[in-house]
Amino acid sequence: MCVSCEDKMEGVFPDSKVDLSLLDPVFQEYQGISGSLISIMQKAQGIYGYLPIDVLKAIADKTGNKRAKIYGIATFYAQFRLNPVGKYVILQCQGTACHVNGSEEIGNAICDELGIKPGETTKDGLFTLEDVACLGCCSLAPVMVINGEAYGKLTPVKARQAIKDIYRTEKEGAGHED
Repeated sequence: MCVSCEDKMEGVFPDSKVDLSLLDPVFQEYQGISGSLISIMQKAQGIYGYLPIDVLKAIADKTGNKRAKIYGIATFYAQFRLNPVGKYVILQCQGTACHVNGSEEIGNAICDELGIKPGETTKDGLFTLEDVACLGCCSLAPVMVINGEAYGKLTPVKARQAIKDIYRTEKEGAGHED
């Protein structure tokens, strides 16, 4: 990739300075195993919570792949995050069952409560909101999942309350730190 092209590509990603030594066990685990690129990227995201630009460069360098290929994979697959996410990731279902049962109103309530739009993270870094095509729990429609916990049969009031409960728990937890 030409230098100017790489500079343009890096402008898409937030600046990051991370401890790359955390990747050493991952590179050792997959050393010499062909077809392991996505697994390496998944493990890297598990370590950092997203894929910082320095990590993408390290993966390219260690695996002998061009940076363009690594960037292409990171931007193609929805499972990969290129920006830090909040402590709580809200996945709001936009599937058919949820849609016909009021997911739009739920989404409006969540956005209003958090002051963000889908794809954004709150200023305090606590919540990230993502719209997803389907969560696979249609019998609970409309539904959202927060860090793996499903909240079903939602109303705008119930969605707001779930968020308020998490904020309250966080506030109480901050008061008990030593």
